[in-house]
Amino acid sequence: MGAPSLKDLTSRGLVYAPGVWDGLTARLADQAGFSALCASGFAVSAALGLPDAELYTMSENLQAVRTIHAASKLPLVADIDTGYGNAVNAARTATAFVDAGVQGMFMEDQVSPKSCPICVGDPVDLITEEEATGKIRAVRDSIPDEVLLVARTDARGDEALHRATAYVDAGADMIMPVTKTFTTVDEWARCHDEVGVPLMATLTASTWTEREFTPEVLDQIGVRLALLPTQILMSVTGAAQETLRRLVSGEAPAEVSADAMPHHEFVDLIGFGEVEAMQRKYLPTERTR
Repeated sequence: MGAPSLKDLTSRGLVYAPGVWDGLTARLADQAGFSALCASGFAVSAALGLPDAELYTMSENLQAVRTIHAASKLPLVADIDTGYGNAVNAARTATAFVDAGVQGMFMEDQVSPKSCPICVGDPVDLITEEEATGKIRAVRDSIPDEVLLVARTDARGDEALHRATAYVDAGADMIMPVTKTFTTVDEWARCHDEVGVPLMATLTASTWTEREFTPEVLDQIGVRLALLPTQILMSVTGAAQETLRRLVSGEAPAEVSADAMPHHEFVDLIGFGEVEAMQRKYLPTERTR
């Protein structure tokens, strides 16, 4: 039997999925022992040197997902933003991402191009509920039943509850409130009670959900999939900034490298041993020297 699917995993209990954006971060998360991965739109955009404002194209996001899937066979949930257009565009997007190997995806109800709600001060603009439910139906009809469809809402309060219920009726398997959708644990619990399906939460770095959503709280409010979308990105970025600061200040490269991962450990981590074994197995002897 193969590994359990993302739907199977979340049906058994809480699953944490760290945000990755390329083959190296996927490999690191896999080796760390996680059971699922998230292709973080915030991180994919940042890797292109761009803010999370839907500046990249569907094809660029899709290529990142293909790279992640090639590096790790862990169940992968992908951020497909707004679906990159209307309901017909969203259906094509969803089909392409399933073909790329994802086992789950989340789509939001913002107007395109979207904006990351924790990066802007004002409430973001939303499409109508009717348009949003049409996009969810189109995606649900275009992907296999075993693929997890998560509907994200950037609405707030009672409007968010009303939209979430409509999104479940349209075919969503889970609802994803964002960090600004609700302001208390009790509101999250009410959402779970009203929609009748599990929730997905983003424990984004430096947000209230990251601080307050312990495993016990997540269980209490019905969250089965908890994303860690920016923790790796912030850690890697901070380490890279510090390394570059030390190098540009004139510190000896050998001193800087002494505080980093040793070269031989990185070589092992990235899989040179496996490649060399294949070379010995398949290549002529003179080609492996």
